[in-house]
Parts: sequence; C-alpha cells; structure tokens
Amino acid sequence: MTELQNYDPSGVGVVGRLFGLPFDQDSANLIVLGVPWEVTVSYSAGTARGVEAMLNASSQLDLYDFDNPDGWKQGIFMPEIPREILDRSDHLRADAAKIIDRLSIGQSLDAELSQLLESVNQGCKDLNQWLFEQCDRLLQQGKRVAVVGGDHSVPLGYLSAIAQHYENFGILHIDAHADLREAYEGFKYSHASIMYNVLKLPQMTKLVQVGIRDVCLDEVNLIRDSNGRISTYFDPMLKQKQYAGVPWLETCQQIVSELPQNVYISVDVDGFDPKLCPMTGTPVPGGLELEQAFCLFREVVNSGRKVIGFDVVEIGNAEWDGNVAARTIYKLCNLMDLTWRN
Repeated sequence: MTELQNYDPSGVGVVGRLFGLPFDQDSANLIVLGVPWEVTVSYSAGTARGVEAMLNASSQLDLYDFDNPDGWKQGIFMPEIPREILDRSDHLRADAAKIIDRLSIGQSLDAELSQLLESVNQGCKDLNQWLFEQCDRLLQQGKRVAVVGGDHSVPLGYLSAIAQHYENFGILHIDAHADLREAYEGFKYSHASIMYNVLKLPQMTKLVQVGIRDVCLDEVNLIRDSNGRISTYFDPMLKQKQYAGVPWLETCQQIVSELPQNVYISVDVDGFDPKLCPMTGTPVPGGLELEQAFCLFREVVNSGRKVIGFDVVEIGNAEWDGNVAARTIYKLCNLMDLTWRN
C-alpha cells in the first residue's frame, strides 16, 4: 500500500478510520468488527451507537504503546459499521421494550406480546448466525478478530466461531454482572444471558470472571455447582484483599493461573469503575480502574498464554465512554499481538 509507505504514526489520525490507521481488510492482520446491537438491554439504551462513539474517539489516540510500541504495524482495520444491523436493532428494541414494560409491572405476556417475544428471539438468533459467518470466514483466512458492541449479547456468534477453530479455550470475563441468567426476561439471547449461553459450548472449558458485583441467587448457585468450570472473583472480595495489603499484581497472577493456554477476553465496560464509562447500559458502583484491567491483561501475556480473540461491549453513546473504550481496544490489540509472536 502506497498510503502505508507514506504513513506517519506521529501525524494526525484520519477520522473515520479505527485509530486513524491506513490499513484495509486485505493488509490488516486484525479485523475489528463493530456490531451496533442492543435489542435486549434492560436499563439504559445507547450502546448500539457506542460503537460509532468509540470509532470517532479512536483517531485521537497517540499510537505509542508502552507494552508494544510497534503494535500498530500488525495492521488493524475496522470495516464500515453495518447500518442494516443498527436499523434491525432499533426495530426489535422497540418490540422488546414493550415486553420489558409489561413484565416490570408484574403482568404476564398476552398473545400479542408472546408473538413479539418469539420475533425478538428469532432476530437475535439471526444476528448470532450473521456474526458467526463473518468471524468464521475471517478466521479461515488467517485473520485475527475482535468484536465491539453493542450490548453483551453481541459476541455469542463470534465465540461460536472460535469454538470451531479451537478445541479448548477459556474466557477471561471483566464485568459488573455475571451474565449467567437463563433467558432473562424471556429473551434467549439476552445481554444478561451471554455467559449462560457460552457455557453450552463444550470447547469453552473455563470461565474466569473478574469484578462481578451485581449478581442474583441463581447465578451464585450456578457458579457454585459448576465443578470448577466457573471461577468468579467478586469485586467486594477483590477490594477486601487490596485493603488487607495483597498486591494487585499477585492477585492478577492468581486469576490468570486458572486459565487454559488459549484465552479469549470479554470486556463489558461496566466492569470498570463507572466514572470511566458512565453512559454504559447498566452501571454499578465499584469495579476496576483502567490500569488495573491492563495489568490483568498484561499478566495473561507474561504467563505465555495466547489471546485468541476479544470483545469490548456495552460502550455508551458518549464522547468520554468512546474515548475509554478506544483505549481499551487498542491495548488489547497490542497485547494480543504480542502473544502471537511467541
């Protein structure tokens, strides 16, 4: 690419390109797919448009990364955000809202709303299949893939594709919520059910959750009865260890030791302290500082494990949220790249 040959990484980033980089889908090794979908959000909407907020903020980042100074050279590219996905999300979101409103006043669904629920579930299933096909095709081409959302239901199709390419992998899950509810509010593919659904993939052998602080009894019981397949580091317990003087680095090393060799990282930004992403869909007090999360990701790299993919989701439709999300994504791009050099 002539444009790449003339590219100045210290120059002005081009708006509309992820991190202002000059790559295209052919020249990039890492493809970041934006999925503007938030059909089942149960609190605040806006995350479907958080993908664009992140993209707009990303060109303002300086590219020097302390972990991987030349990380941008791997080639990072984000295709155009699919408008048809956003339009479909908006349409189904209006239907889902009617269902949520009925349930919130303690009433059961009538025949019309039951039909709407079936339609919403089918639409979410179709989204999963679309993303599966996109990711599977890219993985077959030898590309690395990341997904940006949208609500946390989004990456299920990608994880299903990962399961076709890796016989064994674990997930490092950063979140305020365990997301282990079965068909929350009747939605089979709810944002609150993503990890419940992922547990159906036999190739996913270990789920390690960090920062969880808003959880229901059924989820606690599921974790307890998982025979070690799920390890959850609840935020209050993490804070208590820090108050007792246990170094965060030591805690990170313990967390990482539970993961298998192949690691997928799933980041719901509400896992961070809400001052970092205040417009996320379901903010909860507490959570990780950004550098705490980066330290944890860094220990995955230092352990010799391989990052096979990642997602960053629940990004709020606001400039600051987009800024923080862009920095999180860029850090994960560069750390992931390091694990592919070994």
